[in-house]
Amino acid sequence: MSGLSLSALLIRFILGGTAVIASTIISRKLGDRAGGIFAAFPAVFLAALLTNGLDFHGQELISHSILLSKGAIFGMAINIGVAILAGYLLPRQGWKRGLTEAMVCWFVVSMVVVMITSNYESKGGLHEKK
Repeated sequence: MSGLSLSALLIRFILGGTAVIASTIISRKLGDRAGGIFAAFPAVFLAALLTNGLDFHGQELISHSILLSKGAIFGMAINIGVAILAGYLLPRQGWKRGLTEAMVCWFVVSMVVVMITSNYESKGGLHEKK
């Protein structure tokens, strides 16, 4: 996504921020569990998918959207794991240390997945057949 336009970045910023605000309001009105469910709303993924149309067209748009969707599957799976880990760590380590450890875990696992999938992709494994 090296050719990302300013309008696409602005849309992503607005949609992501709106999702955070909405989940905070829902959490305060309906409780933490409901807020947590809405905090998992895939705002970044949807914003990226929606704004692909601003930066790409035709077959390139389809290819980028498919790759983005495949990456989102890995990302969402990692997020589920980190949410479970945070639920375990926060009561035992305290919120600061538990959150820090969960985020470090997210970063490490994400980088490992990126390296593995990048290696696999370079061998032609993730691309759609043309």
